[in-house]
Amino acid sequence: MGFVYQLLHILGSLGLLVFGMRLLSEGIQRAAGDRLQSILRLFTTNRFTAVFTGFLITVLVQSSSASTVMIVSFVNASLLTLTQSIGAIMGANIGTTVTGWIVAVFGFSVNISGAAMPAIGIGAVLIFNKKLRRNDLGEVFVGFGLLFLGLSFLKDAVPDIGANPELLERIASLSGHGFLSVVLFLLFGALLTVIVQSSSAAVTITLTMAFAGWIDYPTSAAIILGENIGTTITANLAAIGGSRNGVRAARAHLIFNVVGVLWMLALFPFFLRAVDIMLPGSPYDLATIHVLPAHLAMFHTVFNLINTALFIGFIP
Repeated sequence: MGFVYQLLHILGSLGLLVFGMRLLSEGIQRAAGDRLQSILRLFTTNRFTAVFTGFLITVLVQSSSASTVMIVSFVNASLLTLTQSIGAIMGANIGTTVTGWIVAVFGFSVNISGAAMPAIGIGAVLIFNKKLRRNDLGEVFVGFGLLFLGLSFLKDAVPDIGANPELLERIASLSGHGFLSVVLFLLFGALLTVIVQSSSAAVTITLTMAFAGWIDYPTSAAIILGENIGTTITANLAAIGGSRNGVRAARAHLIFNVVGVLWMLALFPFFLRAVDIMLPGSPYDLATIHVLPAHLAMFHTVFNLINTALFIGFIP
């Protein structure tokens, strides 16, 4: 009975987190209105501005899935060219890493649940007060509140790994097969992102599990690599039945991320060490596990920055 309750607690926390993230994203999109479309059309004139625009829009809407689907839909409607869309998609990959930093910096060191209820209260006033009726802005506040509340509940719901030695041994056995383990957890990350339909939510789940000691640094990084592949599925599904260039834009996103993951796999241990050198504290030591989320956020960011730098020259 205790296990069932704990499982439902985790699932409920995840549901609150994902719903809050979706509400936040949709509220920002509605509040911005046609301005997001104007930004995309006006500021994708060359490869560099296209990358920056994709980054900016993803940071604003807090969802790379939403921004890439938006980009593909604009290509379908001939509002963006294929060349413009590829640069914007590269920027979206970088933009989605900002969520990881927000969670790593504030999610585990600050009592974010204290800010959750005031945010929800402000949002409710904006939504239901007839004089101040701003559903879009209200949804943004409620989304923030639910996201923080879900993350707080998730931290409490994930049990202490020290109290589960059998599970710790099982996870250790899965991570003890070298490159095969990396591939296994990479596939798990891709599947997790497809299931929750949000790479930001999937990364948040991964950081929470890492902070709780369930998964180590290399395993967490492998899962994040998989999440970079899983996030491309949404845009590819949205492109079905669209124009030829729309399908090409979605496939370019998939190819770009898959090729990036492949070269990263070849350099995986060296890259982990390089990221470790960039930040203080050891992500391998349980005594300093509080630094692990920041290392993973840095890993995610640097990977996408380098991947974009490698491929931006191929955009016509």
